[in-house]
Amino acid sequence: MLLVAAVQFVNILDFVMVMPMGPDFAAALGIPSSRLGLIGGSYTAAAAVAGLVSSLFLDRFDRRAALGIAMLGLVLGTALGGLATGLGTLMMARMVAGAFGGPATSLSLSIVADVVPPERRGRAMGIVMGSFSIAQVLGVPAGLELARRFGWTAPFFVVAGIGLLIAVVAVFLLPPLRAHLAERHQEVPASQLFTQSNVLLSWVMTFMVMAAGFVLIPNISAYVQYNLGYPRSRLGLLYFIGGTVSLVGLQLAGLFTDRFGSFRVGTAGTLLLTLTIFGGFVLSPPVLPAAGIFVSFMLAMSFRNVAYNTLTSKVPRSGERARFMSIQSAVQHGASAAGAFFAAQLLTELPGGALVGVERIAFISIGLTLTLPAFLFAVESAVRRRAAQPLVTAPELQ
Repeated sequence: MLLVAAVQFVNILDFVMVMPMGPDFAAALGIPSSRLGLIGGSYTAAAAVAGLVSSLFLDRFDRRAALGIAMLGLVLGTALGGLATGLGTLMMARMVAGAFGGPATSLSLSIVADVVPPERRGRAMGIVMGSFSIAQVLGVPAGLELARRFGWTAPFFVVAGIGLLIAVVAVFLLPPLRAHLAERHQEVPASQLFTQSNVLLSWVMTFMVMAAGFVLIPNISAYVQYNLGYPRSRLGLLYFIGGTVSLVGLQLAGLFTDRFGSFRVGTAGTLLLTLTIFGGFVLSPPVLPAAGIFVSFMLAMSFRNVAYNTLTSKVPRSGERARFMSIQSAVQHGASAAGAFFAAQLLTELPGGALVGVERIAFISIGLTLTLPAFLFAVESAVRRRAAQPLVTAPELQ
């Protein structure tokens, strides 16, 4: 779990550091701040396509070897980001990173689901997803400081170097991960995955969750700086505090999900997230300072994401897990791209950099977020019915 978490740390850091640095490279490369969503969207769009393509073959290989290849491609894409000369070349570099980063995520989650029993999977997901918080606590502030001291390109090259090191270590230290290959005879063809109602419901839930987040997430850094007047010099501290809260929240969410189920924990996270978005992005002036908005947002996302990811890991069978996860990763990244691109069309920029139209995208995020409890209830109920079925039919088989 710690090796997988280390891989995910680099994967997530590569993604999350770009958005806080947006105003920095926007100024250096002449990119309007209202168009920053396009850069995040280019990553997620490429990851969506890669997820669909890789779903056709990932379950045929040792998870360790496949993860190593995905990480090397991610490292290459990250390094290319530091060589960008404008919006177009930066988007191309992010597309390369997304094409390998998306499959790396689905492989990591498949490994967790392969080796951890369902009754302990919430805690395991909390550990692995804790890499997101560590990236926020350590990686993002360090990246912002590197960009401030040495220029916006420095974080790209440093993360690429760290990623290469961790990829090599993980490939050498992870054991072979071939247990799923023994169940290839049970694998459901890709076409039949699309006939399973719970699988389809899970993917629709995924789309709603990710789109709800990414109409806002790529614009948060610009919003707190230009709309709320938060100083750039303290932006690293903001992400440090938010990441620390998120790290604690993820571990608690994992324990609570194992005990109370995804529906209850995810619903609590949904309510907190809705209140945060309304109070921080719709009301003017916000009811909380920038730090309060950010911390509350990160905590709510922690509870929502652990509950949602733990539940979706229980939907597929072992032999079809990487295929399911790859398609789900494609849906995640496609929804993220759609949310980011859509928000970029609704936002405009004032001469001082302040964003106009934030309340509109906030209402869209709230509307999508509030659909989650219904999806969690439906998917969790279906998973429980399937888990109980062998207990009913076992006497007949004996």
